[in-house]
Amino acid sequence: MNRVPLAERMRPQNLDEVVGQNEIIGEGKILTEIVKKGEPVNLIFWGPPGTGKTTLARILAREYKADFVELSAVTAGKKDISAVVERARQNWNLGTRTVLFVDEIHRFNKAQQDAFLPHVESGLIILIGATTENPSFEVISPLLSRSRVVVISPLSKDDIITVLKRAIKAEKASKRVSAKALDYLAELSGGDARSALGDLELALSLAGGSGKVDVDIVKEAAGRKVPGYDKTGDKHYDNISAFIKSMRGSDTDAALYYLARMVEAGEDPKFIARRMVVFASEDIGLAGNGALPLAVSAFEAVERVGMPEGGIILAHVVCALTKSKKSRVSYDAWARAKDLAHKSMGLPVPTHLRNAPTKLMKDLGYGKGQKWEAGFHLDKSYLPDEIKDQKIFLD
Repeated sequence: MNRVPLAERMRPQNLDEVVGQNEIIGEGKILTEIVKKGEPVNLIFWGPPGTGKTTLARILAREYKADFVELSAVTAGKKDISAVVERARQNWNLGTRTVLFVDEIHRFNKAQQDAFLPHVESGLIILIGATTENPSFEVISPLLSRSRVVVISPLSKDDIITVLKRAIKAEKASKRVSAKALDYLAELSGGDARSALGDLELALSLAGGSGKVDVDIVKEAAGRKVPGYDKTGDKHYDNISAFIKSMRGSDTDAALYYLARMVEAGEDPKFIARRMVVFASEDIGLAGNGALPLAVSAFEAVERVGMPEGGIILAHVVCALTKSKKSRVSYDAWARAKDLAHKSMGLPVPTHLRNAPTKLMKDLGYGKGQKWEAGFHLDKSYLPDEIKDQKIFLD
């Protein structure tokens, strides 16, 4: 029995073996050109799990003929960083380059990231960082300015099938895995090759020495997949953004789809409901004055009913908000009002609009001409004279 996991055994050894990533690998593409020129570049690989970030780092180190050192930001500390720097100095004296690969570099704090700076700047260390989070927020600016950010995309379903077919061939199991099982494995992977290969390996094991791998075996091997979703990370923000934009664009199918993704991933339903309350005023506004109380009711109902039934309530109100007419009149007016108020905060309130609780105030003209009548309109500007011609609400 081979103790090395299938995903590790199938790891590509050069750029030609890499499946997918056509935007960064190929003639004229960044990684291929870096290898051709033979001049190492500090890189930050940004992409979801199982897309080949570690593999690409190892391939580049091999192409550079460099010493490859791998650290995980989850477990590495100050001593590990110091040890890498010392090893890099020894390599330097021997005329060998050092590639330091930091997995999950976003988990290093600012001080830890700062520790690399002088050694990256001097060229002692060639840094390749990998992150699943947006490096703009998670990697310090000085490191970013000395590195190229390379986006690593999720593999397509066809790419995953290609990876699986290679593995099945390598395992001499071509006759054991049905076409439907292969398709289902790719569907479950979510673009994560490591996950797909892990599921395949377990499915082959469960099927026995020569047993057939069908969809039921794959389901047993995969179990209930936990969606790749971090409630504080990029996918959290990407999904809620897509959800709001789908409602704004009146695409009910898409709005329900992103709602389902968030709910299935365990997103806080009250967070979703709060965003719907904001949407009701921001995007529907005066076009449907019933939208806001409906969204508020949805929030209260979800809070009281809980999940999973709360999903039915969310779906109901999402459909209503998505299909509603849209208007930004009140939202835009509020933006103009805030801007004008900010610029003119020092202007006094007109005297005829002020309260006059004392005789002196009345003598000074406070509240002059005002009548306590419903709908009473004074034939004077309600705005300070200096801005009386400004228009805020544009119907």
